[in-house]
Amino acid sequence: METTALNPQEIQQFRAETKGTAEKIHFNNAGSSLNPDIVVDTVIEYLKDEALLGGYEAEYKYRDALENTYTLIAQLINADVSEVAIVENASVGWGILFNGIDFKKGDEVITSEMEYVTNLIGFLYAQKTHGIVFKVIPNDAQGNFSLKALEEAISAQTKLIAITHIASTTGGMMPIVEIGKIARKNNILYLVDACQSAGQVPIDVKEIDCDMLSVTGRKYMRAPRGTGFLFIRKAIQDKVKPLFMDGHSIEWVSEDDYKLRDDARRFELYEKNRAVTLGMGKAIEYALNIGIDRIWQRVQYLADIMRLKLREIEGITVHDTGDQQCGIVTFSLHGTESGAVKGKLAENNINVSVGLAKSTLIYMNKNQLSNVVRASVHYYNTEEEIEVMCDVLKKIKY
Repeated sequence: METTALNPQEIQQFRAETKGTAEKIHFNNAGSSLNPDIVVDTVIEYLKDEALLGGYEAEYKYRDALENTYTLIAQLINADVSEVAIVENASVGWGILFNGIDFKKGDEVITSEMEYVTNLIGFLYAQKTHGIVFKVIPNDAQGNFSLKALEEAISAQTKLIAITHIASTTGGMMPIVEIGKIARKNNILYLVDACQSAGQVPIDVKEIDCDMLSVTGRKYMRAPRGTGFLFIRKAIQDKVKPLFMDGHSIEWVSEDDYKLRDDARRFELYEKNRAVTLGMGKAIEYALNIGIDRIWQRVQYLADIMRLKLREIEGITVHDTGDQQCGIVTFSLHGTESGAVKGKLAENNINVSVGLAKSTLIYMNKNQLSNVVRASVHYYNTEEEIEVMCDVLKKIKY
C-alpha cells in the first residue's frame, strides 16, 4: 500500500478550509462532497451582489470570472474552451449529448453492465422511440470489462459506445482509454459518463479519445449542487443536434433563418445560476491547485485502507471488484439492511449512503444485490475517521 501523496500539514489545512469536517465524518463524497469554505463564500458573495446590484448587473461585474470557469473546465479535462458547455448536472449533459444523436431504426449502442440508471433509461427510451438496439458487455468473474468482447460486439450498425467510467454502486472502474482506442479504430461515436470521476481521477479527453463526456460538480469536484458541464469534440459538434435553442445558442437570427454558435455553448441556454457557476469554477481551481494526480493517489490510499479494515470485520462483505478501484467502497453487513447500517452510522455523525439496485441495475441484478452501503472517501478524509467508522460497525449486531 503506497503512502499518501499529501502530507499531514496539507491535510489539516484542507480540513481547516472545510468547516464541515469539524462536524461530521463525511464518507458520502460520491453523493455530494463537502464544499471548501472558499466555494461557499464565492457563492454567497455573488448572491449578495445580485441583491445589491441587480441580477444582470452582478453578471456584468463578474463577467471575467464567469468566463474563466470555462477555461478552468478546459484545463481540468485537457480540452479546448470551445468544446465545453456548462449545464446543471451530468444527467442533463449526458441527455443533451445522447438525445442529440440522429438515431435510426437498427442503430446499435454498446454499453457495459455498470451503466447508470439515467443512461439505461435513455437507451430504453431510444429503443422504444427510434428502434435502436443496445448491447451490454458484461464484466468477467473478476469484475473486469472485456475489451475482446467489445470488439466482437461491434458491427456495421454500431453507432455509439456509451460507458460510465465509475459506477454508482461499486468501486470498480472501466478502462475508458482502451475503449477509446477501439471506438476510434472503428470510427464509432464514444460517450463517457465521468460523473463520479472528475475531481478524484485525472480526466484527459485527448487521452481517452472520447467524442463526448458529461460531468457533475457536486461529487468529487466539491462544487455546489446544480452544477455540471459537458464536453463535445469540435469535429462532431455539427453531428449532434441541440435539443433546444435560445438567443444565447445562436450567432445570428433573421426572420427567415438562424446560425448556431460555432462552439459547444450552442448546447446551453442563457439562463443559469451564475452564483453556483462561479462556485464550480472556484472548486475546480481549488482542486487544480492541489493537483488531481495527488488527489487521486490520496483517494486510492484511503480507499485501500478502508477495504482492508472492513474485510477484517466479522459479517461484512466488501463488494468492489476489478483490477482498478476508486474512492467508492461498497459493502454489506450480514443480516442487517443497508439502510439500518447507514442509520446507525448517522447516529455517530458518520455520513454514508445506500446504493440501490436501480442505480446500477444490470450489475446489481447480476450479482443479486438489492442494496449496498456506499462509503466514499476524499482526500480530506483521514485514517482516523476510517477507524472510527469501523469501530461503530463492529458494535452493530447482526
